[in-house]
Amino acid sequence: MNESLNPLISVVVVTWNAKRYVDECVRSLGANTDLPAEFIVVDNASTDGTPELIEQVLPKVRLIRNQENLGFAKANNIGIAQSRGKYLFLVNSDVTIPKGCMSNLVAYMEANPDVGMTGPRMLGTNGEVRRSTMRFPTVWNQFCRAAGLDAIFKHSRWAGGFLMADFPHSLTSDVEVLNGWFWVVRRDALQQVGLMDERFFIYGEDIDWCYRFFQAGWRRVFFAGAAALHYGGASSAAAPVRFHIEMQKANAQFWDKHHGALGSAAFYGMTIIHEAIRVLGHGIAYLLRPRARAESAHKVRRSMALLRWLARNSPTLHVAGSATLARG
Repeated sequence: MNESLNPLISVVVVTWNAKRYVDECVRSLGANTDLPAEFIVVDNASTDGTPELIEQVLPKVRLIRNQENLGFAKANNIGIAQSRGKYLFLVNSDVTIPKGCMSNLVAYMEANPDVGMTGPRMLGTNGEVRRSTMRFPTVWNQFCRAAGLDAIFKHSRWAGGFLMADFPHSLTSDVEVLNGWFWVVRRDALQQVGLMDERFFIYGEDIDWCYRFFQAGWRRVFFAGAAALHYGGASSAAAPVRFHIEMQKANAQFWDKHHGALGSAAFYGMTIIHEAIRVLGHGIAYLLRPRARAESAHKVRRSMALLRWLARNSPTLHVAGSATLARG
């Protein structure tokens, strides 16, 4: 592991009950960079032996052990506060880095000083390139997603714009959002933009942070000249229903923060439509596809749980409740 007293890069990895991936991730980070680097792992109170594994087999990694699960954004901020490098690599615990990936990313950042954040191609386990970019959410692209238009017109920008189904992920290009699985952040940009918003527990922090980089005038670039393997869902697989709700909760926070009460209400309405359509579709699949009933039943339960959460947290109810209190 190439640890340096004067690191060019600081690598921060947040872990939570992902022991089977962490060893491979951190070893690949250390073995596949010749750059002066420091390595920081922030563990969110894992109970599966993750921190013990790091202490035993990777003693040169600086391990920070939180006493509770503080969430993705706050844990990354803790690691960033302990870092010194010119470039911050914020890497998920279920990512494996091949040789040349990190040096190629740094070389691109060095050659393009107006880029505040970049990220590589995301590879799946069978070698396919997976989506790792998004556009900022708008009323229109969220409606297309809720109504299923992005699935019907999959490669159309006008209907599938939010998830960028029209983007080939084969060319280096400016993008609006880089998903938070693997970021390279310029420290000068970070000092202007600020740390991640810790109100986002998990999910949504990537859209919010990229939006703030955009507001501050920093480019966000998808860099096709590097790639890394991402297993995906290492932490969320342990509680899929909870994390499905957390994802929509984070989206609601973004709309409320950046678009106010009206935007938040629009988001809630479109999400209700989207989940209701999913319940109907998976319910029909349950009846017509006996072999897939377990999966269909799980997806129905997941959408129903989210609809119950939306009903309890409706912004309309909150506004009505506030008005009642004001009148009382």
